[in-house]
Amino acid sequence: MTVSHATGGRSRNLILAAMIFAVAMTFIDQTIVSIAVPQIQRELGLSSTGVQWAVNAYLLSLAALFAFGGRLADTLGHRKMVTLGVIVFAAASAMCGLTPKGSLAEAWIVTFRVVQGAGGAIMFPAALAIVVQTFDLRERGRALAIFFGIAGGLTAIGPILGGYLTEWTWRAIFWVNIPVAVIALVLIVVSKPVTEHQPARMDYRGLVLIAAGVALSVFGFQQSSIWGWRNPGTGACIAVGAALLVVFYFVEVRTTSPLMHLSIFRIRPFLIENIVLGVAMLVFVPVFFFASEYAQIALGKSASQAGLFLLFFFIGFVIAAQIGGRMLDSRGAKRPVVIGCALAAVGFWLWAGKVTGLSFGSQQWYIVLAGAGMGFMLGPASTDAVNRASRLTYGEATGITQTVRNYAASLGLAILGTILVTEMRDRLTTSLISMGLPSGRAHAEASSLSQSRGGSGSAASIPHFFRLDFAYATRTVLYAMAGIMAVAALVALLGLRRGVQDEAAEAGTDPEKQTHSPDAASTADPVS
Repeated sequence: MTVSHATGGRSRNLILAAMIFAVAMTFIDQTIVSIAVPQIQRELGLSSTGVQWAVNAYLLSLAALFAFGGRLADTLGHRKMVTLGVIVFAAASAMCGLTPKGSLAEAWIVTFRVVQGAGGAIMFPAALAIVVQTFDLRERGRALAIFFGIAGGLTAIGPILGGYLTEWTWRAIFWVNIPVAVIALVLIVVSKPVTEHQPARMDYRGLVLIAAGVALSVFGFQQSSIWGWRNPGTGACIAVGAALLVVFYFVEVRTTSPLMHLSIFRIRPFLIENIVLGVAMLVFVPVFFFASEYAQIALGKSASQAGLFLLFFFIGFVIAAQIGGRMLDSRGAKRPVVIGCALAAVGFWLWAGKVTGLSFGSQQWYIVLAGAGMGFMLGPASTDAVNRASRLTYGEATGITQTVRNYAASLGLAILGTILVTEMRDRLTTSLISMGLPSGRAHAEASSLSQSRGGSGSAASIPHFFRLDFAYATRTVLYAMAGIMAVAALVALLGLRRGVQDEAAEAGTDPEKQTHSPDAASTADPVS
């Protein structure tokens, strides 16, 4: 008897609620921190790169450790890992909120953002695997649409709540995770989710290779805006990181109990969905960071008003996520994924055309459209990819998918951040020269201003020329996002096949059987 058939409808809904509250912290943290970026930078005296690392360190840690978290969940028990992840995440959040001022600030907040990411990496694959095992294949699209939609709705509250909390103290944006964690833990105890897991040895060699490869390659892209592309250190970091990921591949295919069963990529839909997700995630998380900065710098909004600015994105996201999930259950993944990517591309393109007018009213519906496109495709693409795994590898498949997503998000933040800083520096240089500054001094001043995002004063003190130049730099980033989503739409259109997946196809995919020893035991997870 499968877990989903053994569990009543009321119990399943309680399990779903528990998992939503658990992962809500990871969703909230992706946006609520973006709202507070200017305040954190001013109060702690961080450089632009330093505050970007306060955001990116969390994403890097998630990307590097998701595969590890997924493997832990499948081998030690999903409920254990969800519970441990919630506790680690909440504790790290508390420590981020206690960041001291002074020379220790940057190292402190980046370190505990890494620990937060580790907690999320342990928690998220296990939570998603529990939802997938709890619901039958035909109900899964709807369940995961609710999962991602409500989590997205809580994320939508995050920027608004974050805006008001930031006006009191930015530290509260981290402390708000603690009551969410308490609710999640209580619901986990009450709902008692039962899942299957399979004990196996852990591949620590693979863990070291993928963590180092992800960290070094993204670090190279991140530092390119500071070091410059001519600096050999930039290329060396990217090249060494990429080389380690190649080594990781060859090590994994020769390892008896690998961190990732890479044979799963032979399943065409799993491969294509992960390519689509990787391309789309170059945009999805970075858009919150850049939109928040645009609202506060170019439009001169307060932190709470910037939260409302992002709410329009989530209005589109949450509504479209429900439609996309139902479409997945009834017609398969191709249609919602292709439509979603195309809508997002159009939305970002139209949004980009309006940002230099410095009027929020002219942008809001295009922001909704961009959010709707992302909501339409993210849930179905993620769900369809995980559906391709066997019941005993849902955590691992989720770990792989989330590794791809978060690695891409980290790269997107680094690459698009480089585009923003470069464009901003060029435009500021031109503006300062037109105001009479000598070329050399204008270039130096522009380099400093582009890193400081307007200095340490309030939004109202930022000069108009700086706001306009920042808006033009943001326009370039949004146009790049539109192009990225157009590529995702093309990949989905050409690579995915029509139709609904059936239970037989799901049951037939079992990478574990190809590599696990005959005496490995499958175990139910009633008490983990």
